Amino acid sequence: MSAELKADQAESNPVAVHKLGPLGAEPEFSEDARMVQESVHRYAEQVMRPIGIKLDRMSPEEVIAPKSPYWEAREKFLELGFGVEALLGLPPAERAKTMCILFEELGWGDSGLAISFGAGMLASLMSHLMGTDFLRQCAPDSTLGCWAITEPDHGSDILDASGMIFNTQGNYGRPNCIATLTGDDVVITGQKSAWVSNGTIAGVCLLYCAADSGSGPDPRRGCAVIVPLDAKGVTRGKPLDKLGQRALNQGEIYFDNVKLSKNHVLAGPDRYQDAVYAVHTFANALMGTVFTGSARAAFELAHGYAHERKQGGLPIIRHQSVAYRLFHMFRKVEAARALTHRVVHYNFSSPHPSLHAAMTAKITATQTSFEVASEALQIFCGNGLTRDYPIEKILRDARASLIEDGCNEVLAIKGGYYLIDPDLL
Repeated sequence: MSAELKADQAESNPVAVHKLGPLGAEPEFSEDARMVQESVHRYAEQVMRPIGIKLDRMSPEEVIAPKSPYWEAREKFLELGFGVEALLGLPPAERAKTMCILFEELGWGDSGLAISFGAGMLASLMSHLMGTDFLRQCAPDSTLGCWAITEPDHGSDILDASGMIFNTQGNYGRPNCIATLTGDDVVITGQKSAWVSNGTIAGVCLLYCAADSGSGPDPRRGCAVIVPLDAKGVTRGKPLDKLGQRALNQGEIYFDNVKLSKNHVLAGPDRYQDAVYAVHTFANALMGTVFTGSARAAFELAHGYAHERKQGGLPIIRHQSVAYRLFHMFRKVEAARALTHRVVHYNFSSPHPSLHAAMTAKITATQTSFEVASEALQIFCGNGLTRDYPIEKILRDARASLIEDGCNEVLAIKGGYYLIDPDLL
């Protein structure tokens, strides 16, 4: 296009363009934050996104095979150096900023891989926060972890360890997995559901289950145990075949009288509810960061396509309905990021982290991701339905997020109950 034509267009369409930073309307990064963002974005763009697309088109068995590209993505993620020890070694404000940047960029690259890597850190994180040197050695950053809490008969309800929203007329029923505490040992029997992220490939498990201290299993006074998954009696199910986040391996874990020393117990019945609160607070915040990144990816793809695709002799972004749609997509991404950053900063700096604040980040970001991906697909129109474009994959990945780490409906009810102020009743 000639300089004269560009000038003519500028006169007829006087639009002041102010480009925001790589993470939108964020204050200017410090030098360290800028280096984190650039290095992780480069990894997300060059490694995660292309590998995520490959894994999406493979069978679950192929995804976890020894020569799968998943392991290349995992190895290169470890090389970035953002393990639990490194993150916890940072001052709270810097830790919060780093985590937000890290997991938004990972979510931008591929949400399934981002959740796999995030879930893989939970055993190490909880061992550092609540455990002993022995437990920290059981769950090093180099070992892929998993968090096993849901069961075949117990889904999001198992996150309500306090029974806060349990109907008084309800009956919990028998737990599917029980840790029996006797003497110096803990014996684990039962199974965890097919939704255990990294379940069939992890080396160590952060297990949350009902506990039996001699008077029968009690899901409200449960037990959290760090379980090496090469222990005798541990077996795995087949990897789950599912709609979205196909790069994220999920599958059952079975425990057949798995006997461990009590040194493996992270939290016994007296600390169980605190342990659920802690891991759930972190996991929901992590979901907020990852799916802010996923929403941003959908917006950016639609924004770019709207400049390329022409209808009526003009790029479609010149049509009012498309510009209107893109603005509201942009608005939602910005709101999700602002809320998530605020929550993560609060929870890393407060002596009493807030679970219901973390729930707001999880629900807002996942709902935003699904809505923005759906709007983006509409902008791509028929092309968006094909695998030639990545937007249909992002929509499928985002749909799964409304259920994982607690379905949004249950989280909203529990979060609402946390708002009850006894002093006002």
